[in-house]
Amino acid sequence: MAKAETYVVVGAGLAGGRAVETLRQEGFDGRVVLIGSEPDRPYERPPLSKDVLRNERPIEKIFLRPAEYYDEEQIELRTGQTASRLDTRNRDLILNLGQSIHYDKLLIATGAAARRVNVPGADLPGVHYLRTLAEARELGRALGKARRVVVVGAGFIGAEVAASARLLGADVTVLELLPVPLQRALGDTVGKIYGEIHRERGVDLRLGEGISEFRGQGRIEEVVTSSGNHIACDLAVVGIGVQPDVGWLEGSGITLANGIVVDEHCATNLPNVYAAGDVANWWHPTLEERLRVEHYENAQNQGVAAAKTMLGKGDAYAPVLYFWSDQYDLTLQYVGHASGQDDVVFRGDVASRRFLAFYLRDGRLRAALGVNRPKDISAARRLLRNPVSVSPTDLADEQVDLRKLAAR
Repeated sequence: MAKAETYVVVGAGLAGGRAVETLRQEGFDGRVVLIGSEPDRPYERPPLSKDVLRNERPIEKIFLRPAEYYDEEQIELRTGQTASRLDTRNRDLILNLGQSIHYDKLLIATGAAARRVNVPGADLPGVHYLRTLAEARELGRALGKARRVVVVGAGFIGAEVAASARLLGADVTVLELLPVPLQRALGDTVGKIYGEIHRERGVDLRLGEGISEFRGQGRIEEVVTSSGNHIACDLAVVGIGVQPDVGWLEGSGITLANGIVVDEHCATNLPNVYAAGDVANWWHPTLEERLRVEHYENAQNQGVAAAKTMLGKGDAYAPVLYFWSDQYDLTLQYVGHASGQDDVVFRGDVASRRFLAFYLRDGRLRAALGVNRPKDISAARRLLRNPVSVSPTDLADEQVDLRKLAAR
């Protein structure tokens, strides 16, 4: 009888969690090992900056599976452990505590870590980051008592934390080096609208402004900005982006460039080694470019795709990308992939905060954003999945049914 194979997944986030589920669902009956650096089993991260932070959702609701699931499915879940080295010659994964696990196939889903600021006072108590469940719990307790909050960075984490802090009644100042919030994701035009939204909700949004120092006696009491302003605060939250967790792979032979370089099947340059989720820089065969995407749906779907590839059942991973963000009473939904240089066409009333924005490049629809327009986003997704020629005039006209355009 042939010896059962061992499939190892390192990284117990969303991509890794969905990958091990898929291995079992697709009939793999060998050994499955899931390694996670956090003490918790796989969970969803999007609620951390919203419901969990505001204590509006029970923690138990964010886990992918009940605790007993992993035993029932004979998945060896090893929490609180990290990978320290990869021996690809002998196919051994070496862990931080010195153990090694031999693998027949390996999926790397280590995700990304929050970027840290390197300024005086950065290690003061009261300076927070938000990437893990433990950090969300700590920040949530602190926000419940805080009256003055400074948020450094106006990307999605910063914007969502700012919205949550305002909903909890705190005075909020946001510092952003770029000229508009959410610029990298949404571009200048829509980013400017979100700046207006935050200011309407009472946020003191300071653009083109960074930090030079955190100050306080024993804990943070004020932030000194790059222009020399002093902002008193009870706590600060730093959200300046993330970086893929690949340092432990240096010297392994895996090609690294803005994450782990993989093909459209999630395969690395080394045999039997794959990558998925925030850490994967993959070739999108439809868009014909490389992408590394840090959003929920991509992590979930790419984890599934990578597991199927490991089993010899995978297709090329070429999704129409999707992400969302809840801020105040507004739900932003985005499909496709655009850049800050694309043309933007609006449909609906921007002032009422219920509108669509279409991103076009060289006359081709690249992406669509909707604020409180879920049905229209579904139609836009179909337009992007099965591209048809569509004019800016039709996109802007509320009388033109997007569903009919998509059905052509």
